[in-house]
Amino acid sequence: MPWSAPYRRRGLSGRLSIPGSKSATARALVLASLADHRGTIRGALVARDTRLMVQGLRQLGALIDDSSDCWSVDPIANWPIQADIDVGLAGTVMRFLAPVAALGAGQISFHGDPQASARPMGPLLQGLNQLGATITGTALPFTVKGPITGRLASIDASTSSQFMSALLLSGPAMAQGLTLRQTGDRLPSQPHIAMTIAALEEHGVTLDRSDQQWRVDHQAIKAIDQRIEADTTTAAAFLAAAAICGGEVTIVGWPQHSLQPGGQILDVLQSMGVGIVSDGEQMTVHGHGELQGVDVDLSGASELTPVVTALAALAKGPSRIRGVGHIRGHETDRIAALAREINALGGAVTAVDDGLIIEPRRLHAGLFHTYHDHRMAHAACLIGLRVEGTRLDDVACTSKTMPTFPQQWLELVG
Repeated sequence: MPWSAPYRRRGLSGRLSIPGSKSATARALVLASLADHRGTIRGALVARDTRLMVQGLRQLGALIDDSSDCWSVDPIANWPIQADIDVGLAGTVMRFLAPVAALGAGQISFHGDPQASARPMGPLLQGLNQLGATITGTALPFTVKGPITGRLASIDASTSSQFMSALLLSGPAMAQGLTLRQTGDRLPSQPHIAMTIAALEEHGVTLDRSDQQWRVDHQAIKAIDQRIEADTTTAAAFLAAAAICGGEVTIVGWPQHSLQPGGQILDVLQSMGVGIVSDGEQMTVHGHGELQGVDVDLSGASELTPVVTALAALAKGPSRIRGVGHIRGHETDRIAALAREINALGGAVTAVDDGLIIEPRRLHAGLFHTYHDHRMAHAACLIGLRVEGTRLDDVACTSKTMPTFPQQWLELVG
């Protein structure tokens, strides 16, 4: 049944904690499953994507106990002869686990939600093929049969930085190590690659980079006890609520020194005239209910595009979002979907090659389609704060990164 997004006439005030980073949880799980002995993960995100990651790694031979707040992970010791892994709609699962599967000699099949077959996989699978794995298929469903025997892979990662991260995470466990070359003319979401390199280094792995090439020798991935920081991209929707309605929202546990690209939301909000106050591990947004238009490059933080588009649609002046052409291959074609859904409510959003141009218009009530995409749902909820009668066709898709999102949203905005 459609879900009515709450409408807010006046300012709001709230304090809340945000679950752990999906990106950091995924990297931690993969590295712990390839480490030299048992490790632990605290504060991991518990959501659909991470449940699928845990299940996939278990099928590959890792022993993961997620029954408490402190997860323990015993690394893969015996590779399966055969397995069938469900990736859902998660890019991290389909991409990060394909190289892990290729480390063994078994035949590992991957399948997922119907929409997942549209997500780009070709360059990563080509890279695995160059490394000696046998690949059947160019997108979901596909099959990987190892083991990896080569060292050099040259791929075009211009459609997803996850291709690079996926290979780098498994690189130290490859028998010959890995030399990875990026052949494309651009590399999106580079902060996510920085997160991958930092995670590897935290596990004692040394890497070399020169221009568009990374090199990692075969070496031990040291087990560690790690804590996952709060997800700044998920937090962005709640901070944006204060910017739209006025009042203030405080995120408790905001990471002080983070490589997560979601932190760029603070720069965007300031550019739109919103006040930001940082106090230790608390981040507070003070809004006054009026937003200025912005011209912003989100190439390093493209996951913020739906939230920023919603803000721009409710601003006083025109906005442009640049550098996000690659999000056409995310959970849905987010550029086309955002333009379609906001325009259906009376908006004036133009999709261009690398992003969106937003001209503010008076919006009206209507049904906002989410395309099973959690970030689209966040955008719809933000628009609903100002546009009474906005309904979402599927709010449950927010379980991808925050199963409690609908309840916490209602608690915050009423």
